[in-house]
Amino acid sequence: GAPFYGSMGGKPLDRPIVAMAPTVDGRGYWLVASDGGVFAFGDASFDGSMGGTRLSQPVVGLATDAVTGGYWMVAADGGIFAFGAPFYGSMGGKPLDRPIVAMAPTVDGRGYWLVASDGGVFAFGDAGYYGSMGGKPLDRPIVAMAPTPDGRGYWLVASDGGVFAFGDAGYYGSTGGLVLAQPVCTAAATPDGRGYWLVASDGGVFAFGNAGYYGSTGGMALSAPVVSAAVAVTAG
Repeated sequence: GAPFYGSMGGKPLDRPIVAMAPTVDGRGYWLVASDGGVFAFGDASFDGSMGGTRLSQPVVGLATDAVTGGYWMVAADGGIFAFGAPFYGSMGGKPLDRPIVAMAPTVDGRGYWLVASDGGVFAFGDAGYYGSMGGKPLDRPIVAMAPTPDGRGYWLVASDGGVFAFGDAGYYGSTGGLVLAQPVCTAAATPDGRGYWLVASDGGVFAFGNAGYYGSTGGMALSAPVVSAAVAVTAG
């Protein structure tokens, strides 16, 4: 299974953790809090953070730069903060219909996508635009996105587990229309792009396509809700 490299569980935090991202080799990960504080574990290096800096809006997402090993974080207003990674642009200071909720990097680390809660997608660097749910009716807001391995498509995921596939992303199923104990909060694609996992805030895991089911915290008592998940590439 996925190796454990450490956590902030039981340690004092100024603000709650909102996202995580794995290192390129899967031997470590970063956690980021809503104030931009970054915590590195395993072979993840600490390249800086926004902790202690006044932000216009809270940080909501984190992504790894596959080239430099650095990372980007994104705030709800679309502002991007780059650490050990190049800056390709942002939505900071630009009008948004809805707040940004997540970001994802391109496979070569030379760009990234941002997604808003209404499903609007914003592409920067070499990230291609393949469509969005912006302006279309949604039963529930978008909470996550995941790119395909070749970067020529992506999935958007709503809090009810509805999945929307764009570009070369295949549709393998969803929990849209099902009654969930807790809303879906994050998603991750399999390394070959032929499946994906959806994760609910109680830690319930839903596997689709060739994504294997390896367990969950659904039904367990948690001190705080799950907010993010990442794929351990070396362990699957």
